[in-house]
Amino acid sequence: MPDLKKLHGPSRLVAALLVAASLAGCNTVVLNPAGDVAAQSGNLVIIATLLMLIIIVPVIVLILLFAFKYRESNEPADYDPEWHHSTVLELVIWSVPLLIIIALGALTWIYTHKLDPYRPLDRIDANRPLAADVKPLEVEVVAMDWKWLFIYPEQGIATINELAAPVDRPIRFKLTATTTMNAFYVPDLAGMIYAMPSMQTQLNAVINKPGVYKGMSSHYSGSGFAGMTFKFHGLSNGDFDAWVQKAKTEGATLDRAEYVKLEKPSERDPVRLFSTVDSTLYHAVLNRCVEAGKMCMDEIMAKDAMANMKARAAAGKSVSLIPEDDVCTVANAPAVVASLGEPAPGTPVAQ
Repeated sequence: MPDLKKLHGPSRLVAALLVAASLAGCNTVVLNPAGDVAAQSGNLVIIATLLMLIIIVPVIVLILLFAFKYRESNEPADYDPEWHHSTVLELVIWSVPLLIIIALGALTWIYTHKLDPYRPLDRIDANRPLAADVKPLEVEVVAMDWKWLFIYPEQGIATINELAAPVDRPIRFKLTATTTMNAFYVPDLAGMIYAMPSMQTQLNAVINKPGVYKGMSSHYSGSGFAGMTFKFHGLSNGDFDAWVQKAKTEGATLDRAEYVKLEKPSERDPVRLFSTVDSTLYHAVLNRCVEAGKMCMDEIMAKDAMANMKARAAAGKSVSLIPEDDVCTVANAPAVVASLGEPAPGTPVAQ
């Protein structure tokens, strides 16, 4: 490290900046990620930065230029106290920023829709479109206090604080939380996505390079937040199958009783594997009905809707009733929603 005391003027400033840069620990993973979705987000950051530099760089240069030219010791500098307007200058001052704002707005609109976390992927990377017959790997994510639960419904396994997926295979995450809002974030994979109690969010992503990547909680959620990290493994198809088989061989059973124990707050939990998982567990966590005898929120809402429609029917208002034993589920949601629409005036009430 240079001795700043022996340097003078600009040399001292440059040395100080170099020392500060070396201590900054700059991490450029957002600009050089291993997944296509994250790569597109990084491209947007670069493009937006370059567009803004079109304004920032000339302004900084002109400030330095004016400060030098009109310094007190430069007496020959031109000075016109009567100057007050320049049409050309006004056009530049207003048109250039306006064009940049329009460009930024257009790019933001395009990328907002293109990188919508709910939007299924249409490509593996910039050079390979996604084949129509490729089935995404489904992962159900539960943000707990203070650990991550990952459920693989297709494979019938679950893990704590460890996530894995095959390279170049789309991943469809479904996310919820137990008690507090949290945020799931693997910088190499995609942008962060929030997980909230009693609500489900989604994230579609793909990893393009084998490796071990850092995953974390990016939203403060209490005393154990700092240790709420996990490793995301990008594996070949064969290695992923071996990883699943390891979970099936070495893991324990995750049923509702075990989940109730697991749900208790704990910090810096080690990786745990589960060989079998209750197939209804994620639905129960989402609808807050893991405990035996507790009614699920979707059932409560369906019954409330039924009672409300019966009251409207009793009051002579137009309504379409759903059979009492018909509970809204993921499978029948479109039919239930369609049945909630009010019929046209004069249409007899369905009983």
